[in-house]
Amino acid sequence: QQKKEKESRKKSHVVELKEIRFRPHTDTHDFDFKTRHARKFLMHGDKVRAYVQFRGRDIIYKDHGMILLGRFLEELSDVAKIDQAPRMEGRRMTTILTPLKKKV
Repeated sequence: QQKKEKESRKKSHVVELKEIRFRPHTDTHDFDFKTRHARKFLMHGDKVRAYVQFRGRDIIYKDHGMILLGRFLEELSDVAKIDQAPRMEGRRMTTILTPLKKKV
C-alpha cells in the first residue's frame, strides 16, 4: 500500500503558475522568444500568467497591450485555453492560460 502511494506521488505534478512579462512596445523577436517559453511551460503542465507592465506614460498605450496579449493568446490557442481574459489590474494588463488536457 505504501509502495503504491509512493509511486503515485512520484508520478504526480504540482501545477505552478509561471509569469511572462511584456511591455507595451515589446519587439517581435522578444515576443516570439517569450511565447516559446510560455509554450514550454504549458506543455510541461504549468499555468501561465502573461501581463503587460505599463510604466510612467506607457499607460496611454493600453490598446498596444490589448493587441499584444491578443496575439499571445492566438499563438498559444493550440496548447492552452484562456482561464482569465485580458483585464487591467492597476498598471498591469493580465491574462491567465491553462494547459489543455493531454490525450492519452
